[in-house]
Amino acid sequence: MELNNIKPADGAKHYKRRVGRGIGSGIGKTAGRGHKGQKSRTGGYHKVGFEGGQMPMQRRLPKRGFKSHLLKYNAEITLSALEMLGQAEVDVLALKQAGLVAEQVKVVKVIKSGDIKRAVKLTGIGATVGAKAAIESAGGSIVALA
Repeated sequence: MELNNIKPADGAKHYKRRVGRGIGSGIGKTAGRGHKGQKSRTGGYHKVGFEGGQMPMQRRLPKRGFKSHLLKYNAEITLSALEMLGQAEVDVLALKQAGLVAEQVKVVKVIKSGDIKRAVKLTGIGATVGAKAAIESAGGSIVALA
């Protein structure tokens, strides 16, 4: 192997096409832009969604829906997750430490998904009607913070 024989690996380099550099290059004169018109000019092109003056699609369709930015502070936990947690007393801090809810969560609600056998005392955590009935039938209780 000698210095004059060293080549880059196949596919490591690719030919960069230089347009508008004379007729010998094959892409001289108009440089692949055709003749005249908005798309042939420097900086001349329409904005995204422009339809030639026709009312654009995003303005023709009605506005619909809303997503609250406060949803990231709410979380829900299932009865089966409470069962797996295995603690007698559960509050928001305990759920955060167990990794069941995100750190930024402020409001947690228990939903009726799965079932619960052990008695669990919930403090500062809400529950749906079905989940509350399931927790109380298992001997647990729900204490709301004032």
